[in-house]
Amino acid sequence: MNPWVVALIIVLVVIVLLILWGIATYNTLVSLRNRVANGWSQIDVQLKQRSDLVPNLVQTVKGYASHESSVFEEVARARAGATQAAAASNADPGDRQAMVQRIQAENKLGQSLVNLMATAEAYPELKANQNFLDLQAQLKELEQKIAYARQFYNDVAQKFNIKIESVPSNIIAGLFNFQQVQFFQADEASRQAPQVNFGG
Repeated sequence: MNPWVVALIIVLVVIVLLILWGIATYNTLVSLRNRVANGWSQIDVQLKQRSDLVPNLVQTVKGYASHESSVFEEVARARAGATQAAAASNADPGDRQAMVQRIQAENKLGQSLVNLMATAEAYPELKANQNFLDLQAQLKELEQKIAYARQFYNDVAQKFNIKIESVPSNIIAGLFNFQQVQFFQADEASRQAPQVNFGG
């Protein structure tokens, strides 16, 4: 067989393999990007449910601790900030700055809820109120769901970011403008789910 024909066949096989590798890598990146978006939407659902729970919780506590206005104002401001940040990040899911602001706003809301629950400690009648107990249980469950959703999101985000940075898949990522995603990390103050100690 003619050596030029052999060389041409080898070159064609290499080109076909490179194209197939490029397609497979692109598809993997798209799949990971979609899993990241799905993970974030799961967090978003839980955060919205927590935000919807806040007014009922505040009203219940306010009924027993009406003079603790600074705590209620802090929660109201934090909830408003989280709602505004959610609207901005949902308007443009690719905006990294909006996502960072959303994470910070949600962490601030989490901290204000910790402060609200700590305020409730001083009111034994409130701690015995069934409505408060139900709301507290719902909040605790939501915080656990948020933690689980955040872990899932961060795991997928890590895989996606590694794929974008790794050689040779970074070539395809660069060609098609895949961008790294932000991790959702809780700040130190909001790492714990708000809890009230009923042990006295």
